[in-house]
Amino acid sequence: MAPHLWSCFSSKGSNRRDGIAERRVSTADVASESSRGGGGQGAVVVEMFSSQGCATSPEAELVLSRLGRGDFELEVPVVVLIFHVDYWDYVGWKDPFGSSQWTVRQKAYVEALGLDTIFTPQVVVQGKAHCIGNDENALIETITNAPRFPAPTLQATFTKPAPDSLQVSLTGALRTRVDGSGANVMVALYESGLVTDVPRGENKGRVVSNDYVVRKLEKLCTVKDISHKKTVSGTVNFPLWEGFNSSKCGLAVFVQDTSHQILGSQSFQLPEDI
Repeated sequence: MAPHLWSCFSSKGSNRRDGIAERRVSTADVASESSRGGGGQGAVVVEMFSSQGCATSPEAELVLSRLGRGDFELEVPVVVLIFHVDYWDYVGWKDPFGSSQWTVRQKAYVEALGLDTIFTPQVVVQGKAHCIGNDENALIETITNAPRFPAPTLQATFTKPAPDSLQVSLTGALRTRVDGSGANVMVALYESGLVTDVPRGENKGRVVSNDYVVRKLEKLCTVKDISHKKTVSGTVNFPLWEGFNSSKCGLAVFVQDTSHQILGSQSFQLPEDI
């Protein structure tokens, strides 16, 4: 292990069409999820990079679970996304939710933020500020001080063209102007209520709980030089994992520019009957 590179920190509507299940969710259905707060400002995206192979990550994940449930009673609404990285897998336990894709995402933030260390549990807020995940005071302060943007007004249609596939079509206004540098509209499919017995590694003998775990992340579209009123649309396809349960899953949509700042976000709960 190279300590100067990797660190594990501690701190104090449904129908069927041609055999395809389909469910459309309107903007009104998601208002309580993504648009709470005054002035029409949307939620703050809180990403955490974590691992079941890091001894201090389980504590931080409990903090993020509480945050997502609203336990801190912040006036700022949040969208919580937890990415399990894979660089701790060699310690003795391979994280079942770990992915090199999420490690690459974290490394991009490390570079953009001018850091010289990649570590878990790291929280990145709106793509522009970071803190240690289990430092509640720093977490709340970082969220409170984060820039906010209007929530998109997207409508979503959920379709299962096959038992192991979920298709999501989105259309609506981003409500944030995007300049000539461009931005990507990203769609994350996450899962909560995960419980794992860890028999080896830094968390040997522990039962760890994980919520808001990102299972899939896809790009809906790239936009450039558009006004806040411009309508965008697109479709993403998610291959599903064994044991997929829509009642435990949610969807987050966010706009991220080339500097990694997040310019707006919206969240959806998946229909339970999809």
